[in-house]
Amino acid sequence: MRNLCATVSYEGTEFNGFQSQPYGRTVQQEIEKAIQVLTGEDILILGSGRTDAGVHAQGQVFNFATESTIPAERWAIALNTRLPKDIVILEVHEVSLSFHSRRSAKRKTYRYTIDMGKFPNVFERRYAFHHPMRLQVEAMQEGLKHLIGEHDFTSFTSIHSTKPHHIRIVYDAYFEQQGSMLHMYITGNGFLYNMVRVIMGTLLQVGQGKRKPADMKRILEGRSRALAGPTAMSHGLMLVNVEYPAET
Repeated sequence: MRNLCATVSYEGTEFNGFQSQPYGRTVQQEIEKAIQVLTGEDILILGSGRTDAGVHAQGQVFNFATESTIPAERWAIALNTRLPKDIVILEVHEVSLSFHSRRSAKRKTYRYTIDMGKFPNVFERRYAFHHPMRLQVEAMQEGLKHLIGEHDFTSFTSIHSTKPHHIRIVYDAYFEQQGSMLHMYITGNGFLYNMVRVIMGTLLQVGQGKRKPADMKRILEGRSRALAGPTAMSHGLMLVNVEYPAET
């Protein structure tokens, strides 16, 4: 038995998230179907985390156990010929049997993109939330800084979260503007259900002048979802990459 680790990118528009669901199309189900066609094995892949319906990924990671003797370097091409066009396997390599894509992960980076143009960019409409009104970006950046560090992020997760606790570490978070596109990058040791989208929804209120940057600290300390803003639209969110220890 071998343990293989794969990096996959997908355009999330037509998916009901990464993880298998009893209804709707998912990335996991499409990949498992492709593996079954390739090897004849009924395999359950283990993702580094779940992404919601409509969320995209540049570098999602998953691992799976297989008895196949196909060389690791040939898996990506073999799977891509059997996958739909909105999923692409970027790389596959063999890892130790103890490796687990979620439990072994050390850092994850997400990006949320806002299109601030007067009219939506037709070529980016699936990957950016269109907000044509002016935003106070410096205020949003100031507010975002309050979230860096180890905190209880109860205020910034869904009330439907099933995690035993909501303490997470945010290592870095910042805004970067490219023309009319405003990107928020956030890196942490893990993220809660809807966490990045709730953060973005609240920061949009800061950018609109409805909240002050210091309110982000007050909301964080209040530990109540009712204190934060709305959950931003899913299509603006992208899982950029997942990082592991060097020996992986």
